[in-house]
Amino acid sequence: MSDQETAPNPLLARLAQHRTLGAAPAGEHLWLATHGTMRVFQAGGVVTGKGQQATAMIVLFTGHVVIRADRGAGAHKVFEWRAGDVGGVMPYSRGSSPPNDAVAEEITEVLSIPRDLLPAVIRECPAITATLVHSMLDRARQFTSSDLRDEKLVSLGKLAAGLAHELNNPASAVVRGAKLLAESIDVSEGAARRLGAARLSDEQLSAIDALRAMCRSFPTSTLSAVGRADREDEIADWLARHGGDENCAGPLAQTGVTIAALDALATTVGAGALDAALKWITAGCNVRALATEIEAAAGRIHDLVGAVKGFTYMDHARTPEPVDIRQGIADTPTMLGAKTRAKSVEVVLALDADLPCAHAVGAELNQVWMNLIDNALDAVGVEGRVVVTASEELGRVVVRITDNGPGIPADIQARIFEPFFTTKGVGKGTGLGLDIVRRLLHRHEGEIAVESVPGRTEFQVRLPAER
Repeated sequence: MSDQETAPNPLLARLAQHRTLGAAPAGEHLWLATHGTMRVFQAGGVVTGKGQQATAMIVLFTGHVVIRADRGAGAHKVFEWRAGDVGGVMPYSRGSSPPNDAVAEEITEVLSIPRDLLPAVIRECPAITATLVHSMLDRARQFTSSDLRDEKLVSLGKLAAGLAHELNNPASAVVRGAKLLAESIDVSEGAARRLGAARLSDEQLSAIDALRAMCRSFPTSTLSAVGRADREDEIADWLARHGGDENCAGPLAQTGVTIAALDALATTVGAGALDAALKWITAGCNVRALATEIEAAAGRIHDLVGAVKGFTYMDHARTPEPVDIRQGIADTPTMLGAKTRAKSVEVVLALDADLPCAHAVGAELNQVWMNLIDNALDAVGVEGRVVVTASEELGRVVVRITDNGPGIPADIQARIFEPFFTTKGVGKGTGLGLDIVRRLLHRHEGEIAVESVPGRTEFQVRLPAER
């Protein structure tokens, strides 16, 4: 970066042609030219450093200044200024620090007005001040819209990743069960043909039906792993002594079949039909067990899809309506189930049964619960605890999300709702979650507060109740 002084007359001409300030009176151009300094930033030069407040208002004549930040999917552009724009600190602005370095992408010429001269700018250049106030409002709207869009994409990514993880196990169970079911049906059909060819008597068929009925009870579910293994070994030994297929031992061991019942069957049907009878009975046991497993897995998928549909309010217009927040809160741990199980976190929900509705956009409130509960899961350690309560207090719905993590240091508690402020590592947090939560609650006439000490952090959300 180097400083470069230019003659007043060319500078006045450039101000008159400036896209943002060109319409201002010539006297105000003269004031800026007299009190400002021309500066040139080389490509890659830092105009304002991350975490620092801008020291001057800059009027861009040429070049391009960009702020990039990592919002969880790699660094990308969050704001920029080009020739004809005005950047840096402006009259009446709060002068907050950028989320990352503001860097010149190419050689950039600016007129720099020191920060301490801004009160004089307001007094001496009213037309320019009015223009810059409008420019700041436009910038804030653009920044807010960009933040909300990016945070929604991050939340959608979390939701999609969690749902994919949750669906993987039941979907795999359905595929595996369907394949084994087809194999069991083939075995059952083959065994049935052999039994038909054996021309069994009514007594023999009754003995087969009696053993088959025992397959419908599952008393071994209470056995330990060692106990089940011993039972399977016992049945396998019996099959080996009677010339049966030892592959039947596993399925039979999961039923209520006893050695005495097997002895009775062997005595009644004889050696010639025993193997076919056992295979037919075993195949029937497998078919019922697999059908039960497939039904449970498909039911899990159905419940997950229903939870996502309700969580996102995909069949509702995005307009305020009475919202029972209990369902959205209850669905959130389901969406975050993979993270909960990975850390063995206990999530406790204590939601009043007679909780009144809130007048809100349901999908936006669910984004609030998602951010707050996800942050709580990040905060706690392995086998941590997160408690979510909801009750009515003085005509307002009050939701408390409490975790037993290490707490938020007192010196940064006042900053956690600032845009881009995060204590998480690079790429692990956008620094936008709590800012978005605050904005969404403000939109719904709600409020959020935090209380934190080591070992306990509680976020409190208050929303107007609707009867």
